[in-house]
Amino acid sequence: MKMKLIDWPTFIGALILLLGVTVPLIIFPEAGKEVVSQANTFMTENFGVLYMVLGFVIFAFLIYVAFSKNGAIKLGDEGEKPEFSTFSWAAMLFAAGIGSSILYWAVIEWAYYYQGPPFGVEPESKEAIKWASTYGMFHWGPIAWAIYTLPALPIAYFYYVRKKPVLKVSEAVRPVLGDTVDGPVGTIIDVLFMFGLLGGAGTTLALGTPMIAQGVNDLTGIPVTLGLKSGIMLLCTLIFAISAYSGLKRGIKILSDVNLWLSIFLLAFIFIFGPTRFMSETTFTSLGVLADNFFRMATWMEPFGNLGQFEKTSFPEYWTVFYWAWWLVYAPFVGLFVARISRGRTIRQMILGTMVYGTIGCVLFFGIMGNFGLYLQISGQFDAIAFMNDNGAPATIIEIMNQLPLSDFIVLIFTVLAIIFLATTFDSSSYILASVTQRNVEGEPLRWNRLFWAFALCIMPLALMFLGGLDTLQTASIVGGFPLIAIMFLLAWSFMKASNTDIRESDDYEPSTIHIKRWKNRKKKKKRSALEALEDKDTD
Repeated sequence: MKMKLIDWPTFIGALILLLGVTVPLIIFPEAGKEVVSQANTFMTENFGVLYMVLGFVIFAFLIYVAFSKNGAIKLGDEGEKPEFSTFSWAAMLFAAGIGSSILYWAVIEWAYYYQGPPFGVEPESKEAIKWASTYGMFHWGPIAWAIYTLPALPIAYFYYVRKKPVLKVSEAVRPVLGDTVDGPVGTIIDVLFMFGLLGGAGTTLALGTPMIAQGVNDLTGIPVTLGLKSGIMLLCTLIFAISAYSGLKRGIKILSDVNLWLSIFLLAFIFIFGPTRFMSETTFTSLGVLADNFFRMATWMEPFGNLGQFEKTSFPEYWTVFYWAWWLVYAPFVGLFVARISRGRTIRQMILGTMVYGTIGCVLFFGIMGNFGLYLQISGQFDAIAFMNDNGAPATIIEIMNQLPLSDFIVLIFTVLAIIFLATTFDSSSYILASVTQRNVEGEPLRWNRLFWAFALCIMPLALMFLGGLDTLQTASIVGGFPLIAIMFLLAWSFMKASNTDIRESDDYEPSTIHIKRWKNRKKKKKRSALEALEDKDTD
Protein backbone atom coordinates (compact mmCIF):
# COMPACT_ATOMS: atom_id res chain seq x y z
CA MET A 1 0.00 0.00 0.00
CA LYS A 2 2.78 2.43 0.86
CA MET A 3 4.36 2.06 -2.57
CA LYS A 4 1.06 3.20 -4.09
CA LEU A 5 1.54 6.54 -2.36
CA ILE A 6 4.53 7.30 -4.61
CA ASP A 7 3.91 9.43 -7.69
CA TRP A 8 6.16 7.32 -9.91
CA PRO A 9 6.07 9.54 -13.06
CA THR A 10 7.39 12.48 -11.01
CA PHE A 11 9.84 10.31 -9.04
CA ILE A 12 11.35 8.70 -12.16
CA GLY A 13 11.09 11.85 -14.28
CA ALA A 14 13.18 13.87 -11.83
CA LEU A 15 15.89 11.18 -11.75
CA ILE A 16 15.95 10.90 -15.55
CA LEU A 17 16.29 14.66 -15.99
CA LEU A 18 19.03 14.88 -13.38
CA LEU A 19 20.93 11.96 -14.95
CA GLY A 20 20.33 13.41 -18.41
CA VAL A 21 22.12 16.58 -17.39
CA THR A 22 24.84 15.24 -15.10
CA VAL A 23 25.98 12.19 -17.12
CA PRO A 24 26.92 14.27 -20.22
CA LEU A 25 28.71 16.73 -17.91
CA ILE A 26 30.66 13.83 -16.42
CA ILE A 27 31.52 12.32 -19.84
CA PHE A 28 32.17 15.63 -21.63
CA PRO A 29 33.03 18.08 -18.81
CA GLU A 30 34.69 20.82 -20.88
CA ALA A 31 32.17 20.83 -23.73
CA GLY A 32 29.26 20.62 -21.29
CA LYS A 33 30.63 23.47 -19.23
CA GLU A 34 30.96 25.64 -22.34
CA VAL A 35 27.40 24.94 -23.52
CA VAL A 36 25.89 25.62 -20.11
CA SER A 37 27.95 28.80 -19.71
CA GLN A 38 26.81 30.12 -23.09
CA ALA A 39 23.18 29.33 -22.27
CA ASN A 40 23.50 31.16 -18.96
CA THR A 41 25.08 34.20 -20.61
CA PHE A 42 22.36 34.27 -23.26
CA MET A 43 19.61 34.15 -20.64
CA THR A 44 21.01 36.70 -18.21
CA GLU A 45 21.87 39.20 -20.95
CA ASN A 46 18.64 38.86 -22.96
CA PHE A 47 16.12 38.07 -20.22
CA GLY A 48 17.78 39.81 -17.27
CA VAL A 49 15.11 42.51 -17.24
CA LEU A 50 12.46 39.78 -16.94
CA TYR A 51 14.06 38.51 -13.72
CA MET A 52 14.31 42.08 -12.38
CA VAL A 53 10.65 42.80 -13.16
CA LEU A 54 9.62 39.48 -11.61
CA GLY A 55 11.42 40.22 -8.32
CA PHE A 56 9.89 43.67 -8.00
CA VAL A 57 6.36 42.55 -8.95
CA ILE A 58 6.42 39.62 -6.49
CA PHE A 59 7.51 41.94 -3.67
CA ALA A 60 4.70 44.41 -4.44
CA PHE A 61 2.14 41.61 -4.82
CA LEU A 62 2.94 40.08 -1.43
CA ILE A 63 2.73 43.42 0.35
CA TYR A 64 -0.72 43.85 -1.19
CA VAL A 65 -1.86 40.34 -0.19
CA ALA A 66 -0.58 40.70 3.38
CA PHE A 67 -2.75 43.75 4.04
CA SER A 68 -5.76 42.64 2.01
CA LYS A 69 -8.69 40.52 3.20
CA ASN A 70 -6.84 37.50 1.76
CA GLY A 71 -4.07 38.03 4.32
CA ALA A 72 -6.49 37.45 7.20
CA ILE A 73 -7.24 33.85 6.16
CA LYS A 74 -6.32 31.31 8.84
CA LEU A 75 -4.19 28.34 7.77
CA GLY A 76 -5.96 25.61 9.69
CA ASP A 77 -9.06 25.00 11.73
CA GLU A 78 -10.86 27.63 13.76
CA GLY A 79 -9.10 28.35 17.05
CA GLU A 80 -6.07 26.24 16.07
CA LYS A 81 -2.76 27.45 17.50
CA PRO A 82 0.49 27.55 15.49
CA GLU A 83 2.14 24.13 15.23
CA PHE A 84 5.56 25.58 16.13
CA SER A 85 6.65 28.41 18.40
CA THR A 86 7.68 31.65 16.68
CA PHE A 87 11.33 31.00 17.57
CA SER A 88 11.39 27.48 16.08
CA TRP A 89 9.32 28.57 13.08
CA ALA A 90 11.71 31.46 12.31
CA ALA A 91 14.73 29.19 12.86
CA MET A 92 13.46 26.54 10.44
CA LEU A 93 12.47 28.92 7.64
CA PHE A 94 15.75 30.86 8.00
CA ALA A 95 17.93 27.72 8.04
CA ALA A 96 16.09 26.25 5.05
CA GLY A 97 16.20 29.49 3.08
CA ILE A 98 19.85 30.49 3.30
CA GLY A 99 21.96 27.51 4.42
CA SER A 100 25.74 27.70 4.73
CA SER A 101 25.80 30.14 1.79
CA ILE A 102 25.08 32.99 4.23
CA LEU A 103 28.32 32.24 6.11
CA TYR A 104 30.22 32.33 2.83
CA TRP A 105 28.80 35.47 1.27
CA ALA A 106 28.20 37.49 4.44
CA VAL A 107 31.91 37.42 5.24
CA ILE A 108 33.32 38.04 1.77
CA GLU A 109 30.70 39.51 -0.61
CA TRP A 110 31.67 43.09 0.23
CA ALA A 111 35.14 42.47 -1.29
CA TYR A 112 33.67 41.87 -4.76
CA TYR A 113 31.54 45.03 -4.61
CA TYR A 114 34.49 47.04 -3.27
CA GLN A 115 36.62 46.01 -6.27
CA GLY A 116 33.79 46.21 -8.83
CA PRO A 117 31.11 48.60 -7.54
CA PRO A 118 27.83 49.43 -9.36
CA PHE A 119 26.62 52.68 -10.98
CA GLY A 120 30.02 53.48 -12.53
CA VAL A 121 31.57 54.19 -9.12
CA GLU A 122 35.37 54.16 -8.95
CA PRO A 123 36.68 50.85 -7.47
CA GLU A 124 38.07 50.93 -3.92
CA SER A 125 36.88 54.51 -3.40
CA LYS A 126 34.93 56.00 -0.49
CA GLU A 127 31.76 55.74 -2.58
CA ALA A 128 32.55 52.07 -3.29
CA ILE A 129 32.66 51.38 0.47
CA LYS A 130 29.08 52.61 0.80
CA TRP A 131 27.78 50.22 -1.84
CA ALA A 132 30.03 47.36 -0.66
CA SER A 133 28.35 47.38 2.76
CA THR A 134 24.82 47.80 1.32
CA TYR A 135 24.41 45.57 -1.71
CA GLY A 136 24.68 42.28 0.19
CA MET A 137 21.75 43.33 2.39
CA PHE A 138 19.78 44.18 -0.76
CA HIS A 139 20.45 40.87 -2.51
CA TRP A 140 19.56 38.87 0.63
CA GLY A 141 16.78 41.22 1.71
CA PRO A 142 13.01 41.71 1.19
CA ILE A 143 12.84 40.82 -2.52
CA ALA A 144 14.75 37.56 -1.97
CA TRP A 145 12.38 36.49 0.81
CA ALA A 146 9.36 37.65 -1.21
CA ILE A 147 10.41 35.33 -4.05
CA TYR A 148 10.71 32.54 -1.47
CA THR A 149 7.30 33.27 0.06
CA LEU A 150 5.11 33.41 -3.06
CA PRO A 151 4.88 29.62 -3.66
CA ALA A 152 3.91 29.14 0.00
CA LEU A 153 0.61 30.98 -0.50
CA PRO A 154 -1.32 28.54 -2.74
CA ILE A 155 0.44 25.46 -1.35
CA ALA A 156 -0.39 26.30 2.29
CA TYR A 157 -3.89 27.36 1.27
CA PHE A 158 -4.74 24.08 -0.40
CA TYR A 159 -3.05 22.00 2.31
CA TYR A 160 -4.56 23.67 5.38
CA VAL A 161 -7.70 25.46 4.15
CA ARG A 162 -9.07 23.20 1.42
CA LYS A 163 -7.63 20.17 3.23
CA LYS A 164 -5.88 18.61 0.25
CA PRO A 165 -3.06 16.40 1.65
CA VAL A 166 -0.79 17.07 -1.35
CA LEU A 167 2.44 19.08 -1.17
CA LYS A 168 3.05 19.69 -4.87
CA VAL A 169 3.65 22.78 -6.95
CA SER A 170 1.39 21.31 -9.64
CA GLU A 171 -1.51 20.97 -7.19
CA ALA A 172 -1.14 24.63 -6.25
CA VAL A 173 -1.85 25.77 -9.83
CA ARG A 174 -4.97 23.59 -10.22
CA PRO A 175 -7.38 26.58 -10.03
CA VAL A 176 -5.82 27.92 -13.24
CA LEU A 177 -4.83 24.77 -15.15
CA GLY A 178 -7.65 22.53 -13.91
CA ASP A 179 -7.42 18.77 -14.27
CA THR A 180 -4.51 19.05 -16.73
CA VAL A 181 -2.23 18.99 -13.66
CA ASP A 182 -3.20 15.33 -13.19
CA GLY A 183 -1.39 14.46 -16.42
CA PRO A 184 1.95 15.22 -18.11
CA VAL A 185 1.65 18.99 -17.52
CA GLY A 186 1.60 18.54 -13.73
CA THR A 187 4.47 16.04 -13.89
CA ILE A 188 6.59 18.47 -15.94
CA ILE A 189 5.94 21.29 -13.46
CA ASP A 190 6.97 19.13 -10.49
CA VAL A 191 10.00 17.67 -12.26
CA LEU A 192 11.28 21.13 -13.24
CA PHE A 193 10.93 22.22 -9.62
CA MET A 194 12.84 19.15 -8.40
CA PHE A 195 15.62 19.62 -10.94
CA GLY A 196 16.05 23.24 -9.90
CA LEU A 197 16.23 22.22 -6.25
CA LEU A 198 18.79 19.48 -6.90
CA GLY A 199 20.95 21.92 -8.84
CA GLY A 200 20.50 24.64 -6.25
CA ALA A 201 21.61 22.16 -3.60
CA GLY A 202 24.75 21.64 -5.69
CA THR A 203 25.39 25.39 -5.42
CA THR A 204 25.16 25.25 -1.64
CA LEU A 205 27.57 22.32 -1.55
CA ALA A 206 29.94 24.07 -3.96
CA LEU A 207 30.18 27.04 -1.60
CA GLY A 208 29.93 25.29 1.77
CA THR A 209 32.24 22.28 1.35
CA PRO A 210 35.50 24.17 0.48
CA MET A 211 34.83 26.67 3.30
CA ILE A 212 34.30 23.89 5.84
CA ALA A 213 37.44 22.13 4.53
CA GLN A 214 39.47 25.32 5.11
CA GLY A 215 38.13 25.48 8.66
CA VAL A 216 39.16 21.87 9.30
CA ASN A 217 42.59 22.61 7.81
CA ASP A 218 43.04 25.64 10.05
CA LEU A 219 42.10 23.64 13.16
CA THR A 220 43.91 20.36 12.46
CA GLY A 221 46.47 21.06 9.75
CA ILE A 222 44.95 18.40 7.47
CA PRO A 223 45.58 19.52 3.87
CA VAL A 224 42.56 20.59 1.82
CA THR A 225 42.25 17.73 -0.65
CA LEU A 226 39.48 16.12 -2.64
CA GLY A 227 39.37 13.36 -0.02
CA LEU A 228 38.80 15.85 2.82
CA LYS A 229 36.01 17.58 0.87
CA SER A 230 34.40 14.22 0.10
CA GLY A 231 34.55 13.22 3.77
CA ILE A 232 32.93 16.51 4.81
CA MET A 233 30.17 16.03 2.25
CA LEU A 234 29.50 12.50 3.46
CA LEU A 235 29.44 13.67 7.11
CA CYS A 236 26.87 16.35 6.26
CA THR A 237 24.86 13.74 4.35
CA LEU A 238 24.86 11.43 7.38
CA ILE A 239 23.69 14.26 9.66
CA PHE A 240 20.83 15.39 7.47
CA ALA A 241 19.85 11.80 6.61
CA ILE A 242 19.42 11.05 10.33
CA SER A 243 17.56 14.34 10.81
CA ALA A 244 15.28 13.74 7.81
CA TYR A 245 14.61 10.19 8.99
CA SER A 246 13.66 11.50 12.45
CA GLY A 247 11.05 13.78 10.93
CA LEU A 248 10.02 17.41 11.10
CA LYS A 249 9.43 17.84 14.84
CA ARG A 250 12.28 15.74 16.21
CA GLY A 251 15.01 16.11 13.58
CA ILE A 252 14.68 19.28 11.51
CA LYS A 253 13.24 21.43 14.34
CA ILE A 254 15.97 20.50 16.85
CA LEU A 255 18.78 20.97 14.30
CA SER A 256 17.35 24.37 13.27
CA ASP A 257 17.07 25.52 16.90
CA VAL A 258 20.71 24.56 17.58
CA ASN A 259 21.67 26.34 14.38
CA LEU A 260 19.98 29.58 15.42
CA TRP A 261 21.50 29.59 18.93
CA LEU A 262 25.00 29.02 17.51
CA SER A 263 24.43 31.85 15.00
CA ILE A 264 23.33 34.21 17.79
CA PHE A 265 26.42 33.32 19.83
CA LEU A 266 28.83 33.80 16.91
CA LEU A 267 27.31 37.12 15.83
CA ALA A 268 27.24 38.39 19.41
CA PHE A 269 30.92 37.44 19.93
CA ILE A 270 32.06 39.24 16.75
CA PHE A 271 29.93 42.27 17.60
CA ILE A 272 31.26 42.56 21.17
CA PHE A 273 34.94 41.77 20.55
CA GLY A 274 35.17 43.27 17.07
CA PRO A 275 34.94 46.95 16.05
CA THR A 276 31.50 47.40 17.65
CA ARG A 277 31.07 51.09 16.86
CA PHE A 278 32.14 50.71 13.23
CA MET A 279 29.82 47.74 12.67
CA SER A 280 26.87 49.52 14.33
CA GLU A 281 27.29 52.77 12.42
CA THR A 282 28.01 51.11 9.08
CA THR A 283 25.04 48.75 9.36
CA PHE A 284 22.70 51.61 10.32
CA THR A 285 24.04 53.74 7.47
CA SER A 286 23.69 50.85 5.03
CA LEU A 287 20.03 50.41 5.99
CA GLY A 288 19.50 54.10 5.25
CA VAL A 289 21.28 53.83 1.89
CA LEU A 290 19.17 50.74 1.08
CA ALA A 291 15.91 52.48 2.00
CA ASP A 292 16.88 55.56 0.01
CA ASN A 293 17.96 53.60 -3.09
CA PHE A 294 15.75 50.49 -2.93
CA PHE A 295 13.83 51.21 -6.13
CA ARG A 296 17.00 52.28 -7.95
CA MET A 297 18.78 49.06 -7.00
CA ALA A 298 15.72 46.92 -7.83
CA THR A 299 15.42 48.34 -11.35
CA TRP A 300 19.00 49.18 -12.43
CA MET A 301 19.95 47.29 -15.61
CA GLU A 302 22.85 49.39 -17.01
CA PRO A 303 21.17 49.94 -20.42
CA PHE A 304 23.84 52.44 -21.47
CA GLY A 305 26.70 49.91 -21.30
CA ASN A 306 29.05 49.96 -24.29
CA LEU A 307 27.27 53.01 -25.73
CA GLY A 308 29.48 55.98 -26.55
CA GLN A 309 32.03 56.61 -23.81
CA PHE A 310 30.30 54.27 -21.34
CA GLU A 311 31.89 50.95 -20.45
CA LYS A 312 29.66 48.00 -19.58
CA THR A 313 30.45 46.39 -16.22
CA SER A 314 27.71 43.69 -16.35
CA PHE A 315 27.16 44.25 -12.61
CA PRO A 316 23.37 43.69 -12.80
CA GLU A 317 23.79 40.43 -14.76
CA TYR A 318 26.64 39.09 -12.62
CA TRP A 319 24.97 39.89 -9.32
CA THR A 320 21.33 40.99 -9.12
CA VAL A 321 19.99 38.94 -12.04
CA PHE A 322 22.03 35.92 -10.92
CA TYR A 323 20.72 36.21 -7.35
CA TRP A 324 17.08 36.57 -8.46
CA ALA A 325 17.52 33.51 -10.70
CA TRP A 326 19.10 31.58 -7.82
CA TRP A 327 16.28 32.52 -5.42
CA LEU A 328 13.76 31.57 -8.11
CA VAL A 329 15.24 28.07 -8.42
CA TYR A 330 15.02 27.57 -4.66
CA ALA A 331 11.65 29.35 -4.25
CA PRO A 332 9.28 26.38 -4.74
CA PHE A 333 11.28 24.33 -2.23
CA VAL A 334 11.42 27.06 0.43
CA GLY A 335 7.78 27.91 -0.29
CA LEU A 336 6.76 24.28 0.18
CA PHE A 337 8.70 24.08 3.42
CA VAL A 338 7.35 27.38 4.78
CA ALA A 339 3.84 26.23 3.86
CA ARG A 340 4.35 22.93 5.70
CA ILE A 341 5.51 24.58 8.96
CA SER A 342 2.97 27.46 8.99
CA ARG A 343 -0.12 25.62 10.25
CA GLY A 344 -2.15 27.75 12.65
CA ARG A 345 -0.90 31.11 11.33
CA THR A 346 -2.68 33.55 9.05
CA ILE A 347 -1.56 34.29 5.50
CA ARG A 348 -0.51 37.75 6.73
CA GLN A 349 1.61 36.30 9.53
CA MET A 350 3.25 33.85 7.13
CA ILE A 351 4.10 36.56 4.57
CA LEU A 352 5.32 39.25 6.95
CA GLY A 353 7.03 36.75 9.26
CA THR A 354 9.03 35.16 6.45
CA MET A 355 10.02 38.46 4.85
CA VAL A 356 10.78 40.28 8.11
CA TYR A 357 12.54 37.48 10.06
CA GLY A 358 14.46 36.38 6.95
CA THR A 359 15.60 39.92 6.16
CA ILE A 360 16.57 40.73 9.77
CA GLY A 361 18.65 37.55 9.98
CA CYS A 362 20.52 38.36 6.76
CA VAL A 363 21.04 42.02 7.76
CA LEU A 364 22.64 40.85 11.02
CA PHE A 365 24.99 38.46 9.22
CA PHE A 366 26.07 41.02 6.61
CA GLY A 367 26.08 43.90 9.07
CA ILE A 368 28.32 42.12 11.57
CA MET A 369 30.40 39.59 9.63
CA GLY A 370 30.64 41.59 6.41
CA ASN A 371 31.44 44.90 8.06
CA PHE A 372 34.04 43.21 10.28
CA GLY A 373 35.92 42.11 7.16
CA LEU A 374 35.45 45.56 5.58
CA TYR A 375 36.86 47.19 8.71
CA LEU A 376 39.96 45.00 8.57
CA GLN A 377 40.47 46.02 4.94
CA ILE A 378 40.07 49.78 5.17
CA SER A 379 41.88 50.04 8.54
CA GLY A 380 44.88 48.19 7.12
CA GLN A 381 44.84 45.50 9.81
CA PHE A 382 44.36 42.72 7.23
CA ASP A 383 44.42 43.03 3.43
CA ALA A 384 41.56 40.63 2.73
CA ILE A 385 41.40 41.45 -0.99
CA ALA A 386 45.08 40.72 -1.64
CA PHE A 387 44.83 37.53 0.41
CA MET A 388 41.72 36.46 -1.52
CA ASN A 389 43.35 37.06 -4.89
CA ASP A 390 46.26 34.82 -3.85
CA ASN A 391 44.47 32.11 -1.83
CA GLY A 392 40.80 32.14 -2.83
CA ALA A 393 37.61 33.12 -0.99
CA PRO A 394 37.24 30.07 1.36
CA ALA A 395 40.73 30.54 2.83
CA THR A 396 40.10 34.30 3.18
CA ILE A 397 36.87 33.71 5.10
CA ILE A 398 38.67 31.55 7.67
CA GLU A 399 41.55 34.03 7.87
CA ILE A 400 39.11 36.85 8.65
CA MET A 401 37.75 34.74 11.51
CA ASN A 402 41.35 34.29 12.69
CA GLN A 403 41.62 38.05 13.31
CA LEU A 404 39.27 37.69 16.31
CA PRO A 405 40.26 36.89 19.92
CA LEU A 406 40.16 33.16 20.78
CA SER A 407 40.50 32.55 17.06
CA ASP A 408 40.80 28.74 17.28
CA PHE A 409 37.57 28.54 19.28
CA ILE A 410 35.74 30.91 16.89
CA VAL A 411 36.92 29.02 13.80
CA LEU A 412 35.66 25.82 15.45
CA ILE A 413 32.22 27.38 16.11
CA PHE A 414 32.16 28.82 12.58
CA THR A 415 33.01 25.43 11.03
CA VAL A 416 30.47 23.51 13.12
CA LEU A 417 27.83 26.13 12.28
CA ALA A 418 28.61 25.78 8.56
CA ILE A 419 28.19 21.99 8.80
CA ILE A 420 24.85 22.31 10.61
CA PHE A 421 23.66 25.01 8.19
CA LEU A 422 24.47 22.69 5.29
CA ALA A 423 22.69 19.81 7.01
CA THR A 424 19.55 21.82 7.84
CA THR A 425 19.21 22.98 4.24
CA PHE A 426 19.55 19.45 2.94
CA ASP A 427 17.27 17.74 5.42
CA SER A 428 14.59 20.30 4.57
CA SER A 429 15.26 19.66 0.87
CA SER A 430 14.99 15.88 1.19
CA TYR A 431 11.78 16.27 3.20
CA ILE A 432 10.19 18.38 0.46
CA LEU A 433 11.50 16.25 -2.42
CA ALA A 434 9.92 13.23 -0.74
CA SER A 435 6.65 15.16 -0.32
CA VAL A 436 6.54 16.15 -4.00
CA THR A 437 7.03 12.54 -5.15
CA GLN A 438 4.05 11.30 -3.11
CA ARG A 439 0.42 11.43 -4.22
CA ASN A 440 -0.59 12.59 -0.75
CA VAL A 441 1.16 13.40 2.52
CA GLU A 442 -0.78 12.53 5.66
CA GLY A 443 1.46 13.72 8.46
CA GLU A 444 4.95 13.20 7.02
CA PRO A 445 6.44 11.64 3.84
CA LEU A 446 7.48 7.99 3.93
CA ARG A 447 10.78 7.45 5.74
CA TRP A 448 12.45 5.44 2.98
CA ASN A 449 11.46 8.15 0.52
CA ARG A 450 13.04 10.85 2.70
CA LEU A 451 16.24 8.82 3.03
CA PHE A 452 16.41 8.15 -0.71
CA TRP A 453 16.36 11.84 -1.56
CA ALA A 454 18.75 12.65 1.27
CA PHE A 455 21.41 10.50 -0.41
CA ALA A 456 20.37 11.48 -3.95
CA LEU A 457 21.07 15.10 -3.00
CA CYS A 458 24.66 14.12 -2.21
CA ILE A 459 25.54 11.48 -4.80
CA MET A 460 25.27 13.65 -7.91
CA PRO A 461 27.17 16.68 -6.53
CA LEU A 462 29.79 14.29 -5.11
CA ALA A 463 30.37 12.72 -8.53
CA LEU A 464 30.61 16.14 -10.17
CA MET A 465 32.96 17.44 -7.48
CA PHE A 466 35.51 14.82 -8.48
CA LEU A 467 35.39 16.33 -11.98
CA GLY A 468 35.27 19.95 -10.88
CA GLY A 469 31.78 20.42 -12.27
CA LEU A 470 29.73 21.69 -9.34
CA ASP A 471 29.68 25.24 -10.72
CA THR A 472 28.40 23.85 -14.01
CA LEU A 473 25.54 22.02 -12.27
CA GLN A 474 24.68 25.25 -10.46
CA THR A 475 24.55 27.18 -13.73
CA ALA A 476 22.58 24.39 -15.43
CA SER A 477 19.96 24.46 -12.68
CA ILE A 478 19.51 28.21 -13.09
CA VAL A 479 19.13 27.82 -16.85
CA GLY A 480 16.69 24.94 -16.31
CA GLY A 481 14.79 27.06 -13.80
CA PHE A 482 13.83 29.64 -16.45
CA PRO A 483 10.33 28.12 -16.92
CA LEU A 484 9.70 28.72 -13.20
CA ILE A 485 9.06 32.38 -14.11
CA ALA A 486 5.78 31.32 -15.74
CA ILE A 487 5.03 28.94 -12.86
CA MET A 488 5.43 31.77 -10.31
CA PHE A 489 2.84 33.78 -12.22
CA LEU A 490 0.48 30.78 -12.18
CA LEU A 491 0.99 30.32 -8.43
CA ALA A 492 0.02 33.93 -7.70
CA TRP A 493 -3.03 33.69 -9.98
CA SER A 494 -4.14 30.39 -8.44
CA PHE A 495 -3.98 31.71 -4.89
CA MET A 496 -5.99 34.83 -5.66
CA LYS A 497 -8.59 32.90 -7.67
CA ALA A 498 -9.10 30.21 -5.01
CA SER A 499 -9.04 32.47 -1.95
CA ASN A 500 -11.31 35.15 -3.46
CA THR A 501 -13.84 32.49 -4.44
CA ASP A 502 -13.85 30.99 -0.95
CA ILE A 503 -14.08 34.38 0.78
CA ARG A 504 -17.11 35.34 -1.32
CA GLU A 505 -18.87 32.10 -0.43
CA SER A 506 -17.85 31.98 3.24
CA ASP A 507 -20.32 33.00 5.95
CA ASP A 508 -17.61 33.03 8.66
CA TYR A 509 -16.03 36.45 8.16
CA GLU A 510 -14.32 38.51 10.86
CA PRO A 511 -12.32 41.76 10.46
CA SER A 512 -9.04 40.38 11.85
CA THR A 513 -9.14 36.71 10.89
CA ILE A 514 -11.07 34.88 8.22
CA HIS A 515 -11.69 31.25 8.99
CA ILE A 516 -12.96 29.54 5.87
CA LYS A 517 -14.93 26.41 6.65
CA ARG A 518 -14.17 23.37 4.60
CA TRP A 519 -14.91 24.27 1.03
CA LYS A 520 -17.05 21.14 0.75
CA ASN A 521 -19.67 23.08 2.70
CA ARG A 522 -20.27 25.12 -0.43
CA LYS A 523 -21.21 21.97 -2.30
CA LYS A 524 -23.75 21.17 0.44
CA LYS A 525 -25.27 24.62 0.06
CA LYS A 526 -25.59 24.12 -3.68
CA LYS A 527 -27.26 20.74 -3.15
CA ARG A 528 -29.70 22.28 -0.65
CA SER A 529 -30.51 25.05 -3.11
CA ALA A 530 -31.19 22.49 -5.82
CA LEU A 531 -33.45 20.44 -3.52
CA GLU A 532 -35.36 23.55 -2.43
CA ALA A 533 -35.90 24.46 -6.08
CA LEU A 534 -37.32 20.99 -6.78
CA GLU A 535 -39.61 21.22 -3.74
CA ASP A 536 -40.88 24.59 -4.91
CA LYS A 537 -41.52 23.11 -8.33
CA ASP A 538 -43.46 20.16 -6.82
CA THR A 539 -45.52 22.56 -4.70
CA ASP A 540 -46.45 24.56 -7.79
